[in-house]
Amino acid sequence: MIIPVNLAQDSYEILLEDNALANINQAINVKRKILLVTDDGIPKQYVDKVMQQCDPVFLAIVKQGEASKSFAEYKSLLKLLVKNQFTRSDAIIALGGGVVGDLAGFVAASYMRGIDFYNIPTTLLAQVDSSVGGKTAIDFCNLKNIVGAFHQPKKVIIDPLVLETLSRRETNAGLVEAIKMAATSDANLFDLIKNNPLKENIKQIIADSLAIKIDIVQNDVKEKNLRKVLNFGHTVGHAIEVQSNYLHGECIGMGMLYFCSDQVRTKLIEILKQFNLPLKSNLSVDKIFSAILHDKKTSGDEITIVYVPEIGSYQLIDLTLDECKAKLEESQQKIASLLQNI
Repeated sequence: MIIPVNLAQDSYEILLEDNALANINQAINVKRKILLVTDDGIPKQYVDKVMQQCDPVFLAIVKQGEASKSFAEYKSLLKLLVKNQFTRSDAIIALGGGVVGDLAGFVAASYMRGIDFYNIPTTLLAQVDSSVGGKTAIDFCNLKNIVGAFHQPKKVIIDPLVLETLSRRETNAGLVEAIKMAATSDANLFDLIKNNPLKENIKQIIADSLAIKIDIVQNDVKEKNLRKVLNFGHTVGHAIEVQSNYLHGECIGMGMLYFCSDQVRTKLIEILKQFNLPLKSNLSVDKIFSAILHDKKTSGDEITIVYVPEIGSYQLIDLTLDECKAKLEESQQKIASLLQNI
């Protein structure tokens, strides 16, 4: 399945196909210098499969986890490119989850003011969300994605079969991004996830999630307005993530419970519980609010939050910081009350 992403500039295609990993050399030009960036958690057979199709190829393996989105790793990859005399006609391939894609994409965006970048996401989270849209970044001063650039990939290659080696926890955490998009934009997708076996429907879930994200990105490439809907759950989720050991998707799941109607909150708790996802962090409102003050979505004394009144719809609401904190306190009390009855 070929899914086009039509932009005013830098349009590209997504290849969604079983066993796509075995046919990389048919999908992209690999007869040039390729830097393959991956992490030490990616199965060796996937790395070998890509490397065998590229010539010449240079391999960079970073440690698995958010800590690799750092200036140290960024600098190390740039040095590797310089040392091996990469030019603007060469390319970088990211093979991994969101961390690898963000890091490798930012290197590609900034080396020689931009070289070709290809994303091969190997986690469900990256396949339904972070691999598409051109956002690249690293973390700095304990703030997620605070340094980065928009740099569209030349192509995204998604092989659903690679998900078979993921742990159940990683798969469920990645599913949260699909739940997020369903909650704001597609009630039918929400029902598909909730009421049908995940394994048998994974390709449809990926395709439907991508359709939502692509429609939004095509209409708002650089997150000026509409694209903010993709931040549902992220305002609080990122605040939890930088202060805990939860996975990204787990944090977003908990974050979604804060800015929604009572009816939606109940439905979200049900589906998160169904996939054994955490429902509540131990962070106080003060700690969550402190992290939100440094969020990129905060502008002056206001922050734009994504509010879901009913499944399949959303509102963008500007809150003063005082209103935001009051809403956090109210929501945390309601979450605690609901969880007492589970």
